[in-house]
Amino acid sequence: MHKIGFLLADGFQLLALSTPSVFEFANLVIGEPFYELETWSEQGGAVRSSAGVTVSSQPLSALSRADTWLVAGVINPLDAPPTAAVVDFLRAASNHSRRIAGICTGAFVLGEAGLLDGKRVTTHWAHAEALKAKVPTALLEPDRIFITDGAVWTSAGMTAGLDMALGIVEKDLGAEAARGVAHRLVMHHRRSGGQTQHSEMLSLSPRSDRIQSALEYARKNLSRALTVDDLASAVHLSPRQFSRLFREETGKSPAKAIEGLRLEAARLMIEQGRLSMDAIAREAGFRDRRHMREVFVRGFGVPPQALRQGRSSSRAA
Repeated sequence: MHKIGFLLADGFQLLALSTPSVFEFANLVIGEPFYELETWSEQGGAVRSSAGVTVSSQPLSALSRADTWLVAGVINPLDAPPTAAVVDFLRAASNHSRRIAGICTGAFVLGEAGLLDGKRVTTHWAHAEALKAKVPTALLEPDRIFITDGAVWTSAGMTAGLDMALGIVEKDLGAEAARGVAHRLVMHHRRSGGQTQHSEMLSLSPRSDRIQSALEYARKNLSRALTVDDLASAVHLSPRQFSRLFREETGKSPAKAIEGLRLEAARLMIEQGRLSMDAIAREAGFRDRRHMREVFVRGFGVPPQALRQGRSSSRAA
């Protein structure tokens, strides 16, 4: 029996409660109760979520034990830091538990306990800079779905906690069991750790209709070379005016933004699994398959084949 300790604090984000479902279904897939789930909080009793839903819990003590601790996040971690008792408990737990995982902004709690020092970590993109400022010794990778570094696991958003939990199942029970859980839950097995947390269009978020139109034009014509002259002409601006306005509104050069759109389009086509790598490279506007691989490794940290392999495993389940 592998005990999962689910650690909550008042104001926890309700979506974190979906994570234990992965372990529940793991028990069903393998046909025996491998995981035992328990919910804990500092004082025990009813713990109120940010949405107002309350959950019962057991009180933490020096004798509390679990093989894996999952620390739920809150909406604004800077407004709700962990108590000294929780920090001390996690420091002690790190000496005898198999792993400690932070779900979304739960990474801040791990950081307060000194568990992220020198570790590769991630968290929700909106709080990445705050985590870096809070724990400057952490090796933050803000564009990862989840990261494992030794006994410390961290995930991006709340739903990424499901991907992280599935990764834990794969580590404990093997790929076949994890694929079975993913199939039962109708989720990918599993989203690559290198996958972006949010869409390129959302991250660019231009203010003016002209730059928005230029990006829409680019997205619909990714198979073309797409020079600055092309984009400027599409929105009736001179190339110089367009480049200046584009940088002002997005913080990126047109070339860098288009590269991001190409990456996102290629990733989606790879996940759909219908086209060859050569065809995907061509449709997304890369020079060739090798060029696409270079940009993938630079942008996502993994080659495109890693996404294709993950997609194939999911279909096999």
